Amino acid sequence: MSNHLSSNKIERHDDGLSWIPKKLHGWIVPLALVVIWEVAAALHLVSATTLPAPSTIIAQFFSLIASGELFRHLGISAYRAGLGFLLGSATGLLLGLSTGLGKLVERTLDPSLQMLRTIPLLALIPLFILWFGVGEFSKILMISLGAFFPVYLNTFLGIRNVDIKLVEVSRIFQYTRWQLLSKMIIPAAMPNILLGIRLSLGASWLVLVVAEMMGTSAGIGYMIQDARAYSQTDIVFVGISIFAVIGKLSDSAIRLLERRWLHWRDTFKG
Repeated sequence: MSNHLSSNKIERHDDGLSWIPKKLHGWIVPLALVVIWEVAAALHLVSATTLPAPSTIIAQFFSLIASGELFRHLGISAYRAGLGFLLGSATGLLLGLSTGLGKLVERTLDPSLQMLRTIPLLALIPLFILWFGVGEFSKILMISLGAFFPVYLNTFLGIRNVDIKLVEVSRIFQYTRWQLLSKMIIPAAMPNILLGIRLSLGASWLVLVVAEMMGTSAGIGYMIQDARAYSQTDIVFVGISIFAVIGKLSDSAIRLLERRWLHWRDTFKG
């Protein structure tokens, strides 16, 4: 009886937004903030130099598109972030599988990687500049290092959290080591692996901003830094918005893969 009443309460609570499509629920707060921001700018409650109106930022966005400058910076940034992410996540996946599956590899390799993980990435920038200069290689290597650890840690954790009962069942069916890995361990660890990839994508874009602010002449990070030097706050907001939108789209792509690949999970959905 109590469960029935509680479910009715939940249904009545959800009915308050039933007239809005579910896919648009996530836009309610951002749109409300943009409207308040635009009104505050129109009433001159905020400085146009410090916080330009959203309409001004949108106009600058289309101006950068028309000139071709935005696509030039975006293409270079996407190349750096994509290559760094692929290099870092692939290495993290490989080493995560190795340390998760092998005790000897874990004892040999994991302590050094954990020590390296505790070093702030920003502290390594001077070394990267001294060793590799300020060219593309140093930027991509820095991004790959930021993308490496989320995948490595979550892959290792996912493998070590595989239910031992599943392994015992595989022995009954006389699985080979490859069958055990491909049909049982990796699918069971896939939720953690995909979580690591999601975090790795976010880390790649974060490190990209830092990388593009050191000795470069193109990229969204450079565009933001150059606009800051000339007090072009609207361009700064355009760059920040680009990072936010691309980060959201990449994260949504991984979540779509999660829904397709992990539809077998019977977990709490909220």
